[in-house]
Amino acid sequence: MTRKGLMERSMREPKFKVRQRNRCPLCGRPRSYIRHFDMCRICFRDLSSHGKIPGVRKSSW
Repeated sequence: MTRKGLMERSMREPKFKVRQRNRCPLCGRPRSYIRHFDMCRICFRDLSSHGKIPGVRKSSW
């Protein structure tokens, strides 16, 4: 299926609550989703490196 079809299919209310998947609202990625920031790790890294997420900065040790 195309990405658009998968997105539409995932936005429907699932028949069973267990089948619900968290998806990144920016890219639609179902895996590696960070609940606290409501996005996937790839979008999180991109936005945080550009300084668009308040309170997050790159760590170094």
